[in-house]
Amino acid sequence: MFNTVLLTVDLNHPASWKKALPQAVELVRASSGTLHIMSVVPDMGTPLVEGFFPDDFEEKAVAAANKALNDLVEKEIPEDVQVKQHLAFGKIHKKILKTIGEVECDLVVMASHKPDRVREFLVGSNADRVVRRSPVSVLVVRA
Repeated sequence: MFNTVLLTVDLNHPASWKKALPQAVELVRASSGTLHIMSVVPDMGTPLVEGFFPDDFEEKAVAAANKALNDLVEKEIPEDVQVKQHLAFGKIHKKILKTIGEVECDLVVMASHKPDRVREFLVGSNADRVVRRSPVSVLVVRA
């Protein structure tokens, strides 16, 4: 089965984990494996945009995300599940792909919203980017 499962979550949108988290927990329990739960604080994208934010924005955003991730794990992950937390700052799909290699996971579980053709054409989705580039299987749970 899957001994090492990476669950990606958006801490600002509970829909990103409400359905995906139970799936990941079930898979990890079946194999007595480890659940890696990850969230990424997105960067601003360009230096021009970064100039509009306070100098300590990244530090405060990461601290707030770390607290939110700790709270999520404490409240939602059953005590019998071995869990490791990961928090990153940057391009979401790139950080997820990097973590896949670092933790040597067997499976990635992530949620994705219902496809919207216009939005997908303009910006794409992180789930799509991860699915196309991941060296391991990806379970996409519709939120």
